[in-house]
Amino acid sequence: MEQEALLEISRQARQAVEELLNVANLKPGDIFVIGCSSSEIVGGHIGKDSSMEAARAVLDGVLPTLKARGIYLAAQCCEHLNRAIVLERAAAEKYGYEEVNAVPQPHAGGSWATNCWQAFTDPVLVEEIRAGAGIDIGGTLIGMHLRRVAVPVRLSFDHIGKAHFLCARCRPKYIGGERAVYQTM
Repeated sequence: MEQEALLEISRQARQAVEELLNVANLKPGDIFVIGCSSSEIVGGHIGKDSSMEAARAVLDGVLPTLKARGIYLAAQCCEHLNRAIVLERAAAEKYGYEEVNAVPQPHAGGSWATNCWQAFTDPVLVEEIRAGAGIDIGGTLIGMHLRRVAVPVRLSFDHIGKAHFLCARCRPKYIGGERAVYQTM
């Protein structure tokens, strides 16, 4: 890909994370999950046109923003690794997530997970998490890795590269019925 296109992908990814963080109410130490089809970003079909460069451009756009806020990035692998999650060991230990044994590769885990594995300080793979917010770039189905009550969030734009994306934040369950009083979330 041309350098200009990669810079635009980084810019779009950074903007998406910043906009979602502005409404997600995450705190330092929380987890933000991203599923990313680099194939869709470059205009291909999910799982068929993997691009390490496009995935790296997304990572370059999102990781500094999340690190600056003390939020852990969780990278969803593709279906060939059962949508497992690449996570920093510190986050996995903090939340008690059990490590599994695999190392993502571009065609078994995906370019996104592979780039994150290579960039993280001490990466591990875990089967599942419960993130407080996330972005699904290109139809990767991150819902299995969000907390129980996910709320869709619309941003000011809806594409990164050529891939459509969806965002969600999570909130606590409302319980108690008509007499209950709720906090504003």
